[in-house]
Amino acid sequence: MSQTTLHTVNPKSFTPDLSAAAERLEDVFNLLDCKEAARRLQGVAYRTPLQLNYNLSRKYQCKVYLKREDLQVVRSYKLRGAYNMMSSLPEEQLKKGVVAASSGNHAQGFAFSCKKLGVKGVVFMPVITPRQKVNQTKMFGEAYIEVILTGDTFDDCAIAAHKYTEENGMTFIPPFDDYRIIEGQGTVGLEILEDQQDIDYVLVPIGGGGLSAGVGAYFKQHSPKTKIIGLEPEGAPSMLEALKAGHPVTLSTIERFVDGAAVKRVGDLTFSICKEVLDDMRLVPEGKICTTILRLYNEDAIVVEPAGALSIAALDEISSELKGKKVVCIVSGSNNDIDRMQEIKERSLQYEGLKHYFLISFAQRPGALKEFVNNVLGPTDDITRFEFFQKTNKEKGPALVGVELQSKMDYELLINKMRDCQINYTELNKNDTLFGYLV
Repeated sequence: MSQTTLHTVNPKSFTPDLSAAAERLEDVFNLLDCKEAARRLQGVAYRTPLQLNYNLSRKYQCKVYLKREDLQVVRSYKLRGAYNMMSSLPEEQLKKGVVAASSGNHAQGFAFSCKKLGVKGVVFMPVITPRQKVNQTKMFGEAYIEVILTGDTFDDCAIAAHKYTEENGMTFIPPFDDYRIIEGQGTVGLEILEDQQDIDYVLVPIGGGGLSAGVGAYFKQHSPKTKIIGLEPEGAPSMLEALKAGHPVTLSTIERFVDGAAVKRVGDLTFSICKEVLDDMRLVPEGKICTTILRLYNEDAIVVEPAGALSIAALDEISSELKGKKVVCIVSGSNNDIDRMQEIKERSLQYEGLKHYFLISFAQRPGALKEFVNNVLGPTDDITRFEFFQKTNKEKGPALVGVELQSKMDYELLINKMRDCQINYTELNKNDTLFGYLV
């Protein structure tokens, strides 16, 4: 629960043979036809706006454009890849039905495509998928879609989906690891370059790697001077670890909060492309993402999901590089369940150093709690949670106390007052095990 910073790695350091890399890139360019994909998507996917954001541009002293895939017909870019692949399949193959596995956004693009093409589809989604995304999937697919909830992660439900596909002679539509999916997502890059030239940076969120592979490959072909920066949530660094290892690896555990970009393993194909086209790779703390979500809503009335905020959340860390530049942040989606907003606010407050939890052993005498309030808390400090743990029928145990500050500068004053008053406390924000168990 402690505050962390962004981490960075240069993917180019893992590609020593530059001539071989150039040959591989040329092969990729020959296989990916984003212009043909764009033609397939006409009248199906929206051509989303590339908007200059004045607040961000002023803050970072550059031109920051937002590619608003949150305004897509299914509120994420995933429709592009799913429809591009499905519409390119032979009709006889389509008639047998299609299957997908998704944590939410691919499912909605898949469902929309099934209805548009009149094809039966079955989508497997993790049990922990926000209810809003499940309902949206059913809404977009209507009678053409069946949703099966299974497993705790995307990787778990993907195993079940593949088994179902084989048993029923259907076709699997992957969320990222297929050339037709990648070229569909690459149409995001095509639209960006048609709307703006001389772009210095493109910041791309990464889950399985389909968007970053497609956009990165298109830019390397048509605007090679543009730096492509890939972004992952700190708790799910599957692309970063793959770059370090030189091949995709399966993470043993991941933080699932940024559900649109939290996968245990990136695709083999997407990795092979990303290692060639990414110029930089960064991890963004989940708390920073939450702060960005709240600021976008409060300052720009833009509603994004956690994965959709990744590109904007990374701007602070690279601000010194951006002055006078032209920067594009891909806002990948807005499928955010309103029920998650309290958790988003809580994570933001903790990241910003404004919310702290303590396990406090109060003296077993009258007035101890009143003394804590009067002598320890500052005039603007607020107790947001108070819960005693009972030791026996007569004796109270320690208390779980949540304190919200107006300024993170008040933290040291609070700690010093507890020490001066000889308060017996344990700070839970600095103990992940206790925090997860008690808070």
